[in-house]
Amino acid sequence: MEMYEKNFDVVIVGGGLAGLTLACLLGRDGIGVAVIDAADPNKPMIGDERTTAISYGSGLILDEAGVWGRLLSSGAAIKDIQILDGDSPLLLNFLSAEVGGKDFGTIVLNSDIRAVLKNKVDALDCVQLIAPSKVSDFEILPDCGRVILDDGGVITGRLLIGADGRKSFMRDWLDIDVRRWDYRQRAVVCLVNHEYPHNNVAVEHFYADGPFAILPMADDRDGKHRSSVVFTEHGPEAKSLMHLSAATFELALQAKFPARYGEVKMIGERSVYPLGLVHASRYIGPRMALMADAAHGIHPIAGQGLNLGFRDVKEMAALVRAAYKNDQDIGADELLQTYQRRRRPDNVAMIAFTDGLVRLFSNSFPPLRLIRRAGLKAVGKLSAAKRFFMKQAMADRS
Repeated sequence: MEMYEKNFDVVIVGGGLAGLTLACLLGRDGIGVAVIDAADPNKPMIGDERTTAISYGSGLILDEAGVWGRLLSSGAAIKDIQILDGDSPLLLNFLSAEVGGKDFGTIVLNSDIRAVLKNKVDALDCVQLIAPSKVSDFEILPDCGRVILDDGGVITGRLLIGADGRKSFMRDWLDIDVRRWDYRQRAVVCLVNHEYPHNNVAVEHFYADGPFAILPMADDRDGKHRSSVVFTEHGPEAKSLMHLSAATFELALQAKFPARYGEVKMIGERSVYPLGLVHASRYIGPRMALMADAAHGIHPIAGQGLNLGFRDVKEMAALVRAAYKNDQDIGADELLQTYQRRRRPDNVAMIAFTDGLVRLFSNSFPPLRLIRRAGLKAVGKLSAAKRFFMKQAMADRS
């Protein structure tokens, strides 16, 4: 093995969307950053058809990182949201006109976000992406942290960030207790073409099996209309929609789609992901901090998982840049305690919110069905309540 050592201000373990965004925010201020990722950055994300609804608030963060303009050109705006409950005729509409004409979010392929962030990182002289490379150990010294790689290399930084996902190696190394919950649901994800335009409307239809979401995407190069679909299911894996033939699966999709979309055809392949809850009991250790899915992973029912992670990124970037500018220790315990104190309440609130939605809507118990439909009706009639939920969807803190 080749022995080498490289020194940086910040070392980010995990080159996913949150880790790369933090690297862009810090790198634009001249802070030396290393991003270590086990995945090959030049290998395309084949078969991963996941999309993210980038909220209004997250768009502002990505704009500060210098990448939002390029993502907007490949994304599709969510101008209105329609929420339905089972076979009820009740329809709750969130309209952009009710929030000053702001878009609720923008649907972008995760692979497109990653590609744009990587290009930005490559253009920043003070940021280095070290990949593919696997972390084998850490060592914490009084003035820095050392990341030991499996090829014998050592990467040092005054602050180490764990952005390495739900199965975080850094979190395990810190021996942090984790609250876990398996919803016994799976998300079957795919892209579809449909005959008629979506008019920038997102649909969230709640069924006892779980939500069925239709998310508007930009038309393809041939002008065909596209949407992303998240088809939540539960029950034995042997009965999963993944086992249906493509033709039978398309029939199941067509039955769920509103008639206004016309004929629906699947693009490419389906993917499936288990759904669960993960929340770390603490986010920090000596010269170490967790963020995004390494600290908290939530159900996608409200589409806020990555957006919640971006708020971690924003807070950490602000703290590190202020300390760096004032020539303070960016890995000091006081800074880390501040990060945890500011982020934990927001994360806990969103965890409770999404968990409550899952339990409320993934249930066909008649009294509960009556309660939630009464709740939807009340939200539709009470302007203050409706504005609250619309601002939550946008992650708008103004």
